[in-house]
Amino acid sequence: MNQQSSRTLMEATTSLAPADVLVAAKSFFARRNTIYAAFVEQESATHVSLRGQGGEEIVVGVRPIPGGTAVTGSTYMFDMQVQRFLASLPPAPEQPSTPDAGAESDASLGDAPAAGAA
Repeated sequence: MNQQSSRTLMEATTSLAPADVLVAAKSFFARRNTIYAAFVEQESATHVSLRGQGGEEIVVGVRPIPGGTAVTGSTYMFDMQVQRFLASLPPAPEQPSTPDAGAESDASLGDAPAAGAA
């Protein structure tokens, strides 16, 4: 049986820098004064692994993207707490939509006279 089958993976994007997200994660889970407190077990520039009551693991990963940071949170049992953490992050600004390059060239063709037309 796959050990990862019951793991919950959640994602969000934020305007915070990756390092700031990891600091926020450590602070958010450490200040829980209930059975949902979790403390740093491992960390790097792109993730933090926290351990809670009963050995429950929470992993928060980050990667820079245009306009912000993509954040993933993974856990077996603390899914509500991970969702609350992700919801506490400031959202990334909306990215302006870029026009489809193909539509731009099609529009310019409509203005040109047809070949052989007099």
